[in-house]
Amino acid sequence: MIDIMRAGHRHYSDFGWLKTYWLFSFSNYFDPHNIQFGALRVFNDDVVEPGTGFPTHPHQEMEIITVVLDGIMTHQDSMGNKAVIRAGDVQRMSAGTGLTHSEFNLAETPVHFYQIWILPDTSGLEPTYDQRGYQPSDWQNRLCPIASGQRIPNTVTLHTDATIYRSDLDSGHAVSLEETNGRRLFVYLTRGSLDVNDHILQEKDQARADIEVPLVIRARQRSEFILVNVPSCKGWGYDGTTLQGAKA
Repeated sequence: MIDIMRAGHRHYSDFGWLKTYWLFSFSNYFDPHNIQFGALRVFNDDVVEPGTGFPTHPHQEMEIITVVLDGIMTHQDSMGNKAVIRAGDVQRMSAGTGLTHSEFNLAETPVHFYQIWILPDTSGLEPTYDQRGYQPSDWQNRLCPIASGQRIPNTVTLHTDATIYRSDLDSGHAVSLEETNGRRLFVYLTRGSLDVNDHILQEKDQARADIEVPLVIRARQRSEFILVNVPSCKGWGYDGTTLQGAKA
């Protein structure tokens, strides 16, 4: 099954300093039918104005990934990290037992970035930080893994069985992900037009796939997108023995 969520169905908020689309329930936006997709809990499409940002705030028990598309973000956290995150960079914080951090746009132009939260496989981890820079050529006409907990080399490390890919396809070019069984696949189209297993996506649309056949993505025109591959929710909850019940 592949569900297509159109761009107009995203939740939009304009706080002046922050213009943001929340693709899942977040902060004061709550939809009981749109909490998460597999282990993917948050996907925010954010633009922060110059001279503004997020003051120091806490996180806990979450893998938090930031993908900067345009501009520069300055980061500082309770682990002692002070970093600049530029276009093409990917940052990961494993919040674990708890951390605080701030993010500010100290540049003269807006910064556009995606923030992605994925549930960790293990709770109680010590907070850690990772960051890596990529070039646009890295994801040209291919699925480029940029963050992963699946032991993929040259990626930002994750403490969860998930991989985030970035891709920029020329018109007519196609890529595929073969291993889909037991996975949930989330595609967010930054720009362009895609054919995703015969479903058409336009700019800022998203596809949520729970399938057992290869995921095939073909560009109808030059297109840039993010693909998030996470564990399915299948198997979460009661096991077979519990569902057999018992007499009190």
